[in-house]
Amino acid sequence: MQNIHDIYDRIAKRCLSLSSRCTIHLINGLFGTHYPTDSNVTYNWTEHTDNELKRTLADSIITIDGHYSYHVEFQMTKDGEIMLRMLEYGFHHALSSRSDIDHIYFPEPMLVYLYDNENFPDDYILQIHFGDQGIFYYKVPVFKYLKHSIDELNQKKLIVLIPFQLLRLRRAIEKERTENNINALKSLITHDILDSLNQNVAAGNITRTEASKLSQLILQLYHHIYDRYEELESEGIHHMTEDALIFDVDILEYHQKRLIRLLAETYTPEEIAARADIPLEEVKEALKKY
Repeated sequence: MQNIHDIYDRIAKRCLSLSSRCTIHLINGLFGTHYPTDSNVTYNWTEHTDNELKRTLADSIITIDGHYSYHVEFQMTKDGEIMLRMLEYGFHHALSSRSDIDHIYFPEPMLVYLYDNENFPDDYILQIHFGDQGIFYYKVPVFKYLKHSIDELNQKKLIVLIPFQLLRLRRAIEKERTENNINALKSLITHDILDSLNQNVAAGNITRTEASKLSQLILQLYHHIYDRYEELESEGIHHMTEDALIFDVDILEYHQKRLIRLLAETYTPEEIAARADIPLEEVKEALKKY
């Protein structure tokens, strides 16, 4: 179970840190904010040590423009300790980021729930009792991922969550590999996942490089969930998935890199970015090994 948790945890953290622009889209989509995509993003990858020398890694607290902080946690299964952990992470962040001794500011919390349990609450609420001062209710809203259609996710520009579409059919395929289930998986990969990647690239919501990175995460998750089923191998689903997710996006990236390297013979990286309408960070990335 720990190994399974670690796989989803690693993929979730890669999604969170895919790029500053994608992170801004995620924060805006989850919290209903409207930060410009060029806002400054700080990832608080900070280890905290308590009195018993236990370490908690608060690697999902994101600060926008040096002031507004958001705590995003992913959860795959029910965990009775999640509220205490989020409160602890938030408290450590509030202490480490304070500007004076009279005020501390907790990050806005959000739990992204990836499981398909119908009884999961809409909010987690932890009662904190302060004696005669009363009770404070620490509330963490829950974003139930599988309750949202791919159209809703695209509308909110929650592009970095696309890899977790593969969870929609996890239980159905685990139960039985019928023709209907296999065809549904094909449709999920080609329509909900691949089409979404390409549409978001075309709309300028993500770059080809970001889409390529997402495709690699999708492949990792696909192999983890579905490699065990011989029926999917015999039906060519494994091969179809690799062809669709590797070649369709990566060929575009290959041609973009060729264009950048040709232009580099004449222009500076800044001029290439302006002329080819490619983000400067991608231009510099493509030229690193050139």
